[in-house]
Amino acid sequence: MTDRTAVVLGGSLAGLLAARALAPFADRVVVVERDALPTGPQPRKGLPQARHVHQLWSGGAHALEELLPGTIGELLTAGVRRVPVTTDMVALSPRGWYRRWAESAFVLPASRDLLDWVVRERVLADDRIELLTGTEAVGLLGSDRAVTGVRLRALDSGAEHVRTAGLVVDATGRGSRAPAWLARLGVPATEIREVDSGIAYASRMFRAPAEAVRTGFPIVTVQASPRGRRPGRGGVLMPIENGRWLVTLYGSRGGEPGAGTDDFLRYARDELAHPVIAELLANAEPLTDVSMTRTTANRRHFYERARTWPENLVVLGDAVCALNPVYGHGMSVAAQGALAVRNVLGRKGWGSPGLARSLQKAVSRPARAAWELSTGADVFYPGATENGPNLRDRLAHAYVDRLLYTATGNGRIARRVTDVTALERGAEVLLSPAVLLGALLGPRRPQLTRPPLTTDELKAAGVQ
Repeated sequence: MTDRTAVVLGGSLAGLLAARALAPFADRVVVVERDALPTGPQPRKGLPQARHVHQLWSGGAHALEELLPGTIGELLTAGVRRVPVTTDMVALSPRGWYRRWAESAFVLPASRDLLDWVVRERVLADDRIELLTGTEAVGLLGSDRAVTGVRLRALDSGAEHVRTAGLVVDATGRGSRAPAWLARLGVPATEIREVDSGIAYASRMFRAPAEAVRTGFPIVTVQASPRGRRPGRGGVLMPIENGRWLVTLYGSRGGEPGAGTDDFLRYARDELAHPVIAELLANAEPLTDVSMTRTTANRRHFYERARTWPENLVVLGDAVCALNPVYGHGMSVAAQGALAVRNVLGRKGWGSPGLARSLQKAVSRPARAAWELSTGADVFYPGATENGPNLRDRLAHAYVDRLLYTATGNGRIARRVTDVTALERGAEVLLSPAVLLGALLGPRRPQLTRPPLTTDELKAAGVQ
């Protein structure tokens, strides 16, 4: 294609980062978004998941910084803390409390409103990138051999028009209509897999105690177990900007948290494996009501395996791989996918033969890594899949379970597990001889019997 216009469908994080990745190679990038986007770090329509805990693992943060240099610094200036893991993380896994080992990776715990706004301002400062709001895509132009553009509809008037493009990116999230659009072009259906843990989320914002804000407070998480007689229940207390704690409680089928404010603390106190989150919230001021969501299923489209794939189309972000938010990988996968798009375009060049298939395969790599991390546990929740875990799932889970147990008392193993969780390194590092030996030998230090919060941290949170 000689047309050097790119159209990106979706103006959320994945779409904006894709636009940034395309800008050096296209004459024009048009981002198409249904909603009116806020002019500051404020809630936006069409993104209900923003009310729940979000975190950017260091693997995603590095990709974000490559695409938009200086973004991490801007987030830090806006009040986001760089949290070293597991140094400033208090975590209870199904196999026991993690010790607060020396840093291996890090997390940027920000509100989704702030992160999206910072990225949006930096991306749209590029004159090559245009934002078209109040508009939705209703179909693709072209054939099973090549996409040549999109059909768009203005939401206010219902009027439709055509936008031709040399490259179309679908970043419309979980609601992507790419499968139906491709079918209309005659592209054979590709494999789809879903693993639905049945987890429901309940989240609430709190004003943190002033001393906890001043001194900095660790992330606190009580993880759910997918295997057991009781439904899995967990929670996360995430210190974010402006002196706030964003708290998400979650439970699988039969153990879901309620939507009432009165039930929130009770659930944290009585239903989780440890009441530490409830104890910390006793002196925090509620700022919001409870927000609920049940949209947590893992769903992956294996477009990279398609027998035929049209030129000039790539699908990324949640549109290709939607993940259970509890693991916090969605934004990192979006950033790594966008960076992969930039790198492939840099190597192959705009309009080169087979470019779209190369792009789709590159996008699938970070998606595959996060998919295996998320579904490796979720497949064990009752009803998550039609047939339940297979032999490979059971063998992999048994080994990971042993690693998690070992990580409670072995810092070297804990750091390797964290490297993989943070999407810094691939899962193959967990099969190195040193890690295999460490897993065989087990923990080198005795397990902790209580949360590894310091006396000063407990005092700052007002816990006696």
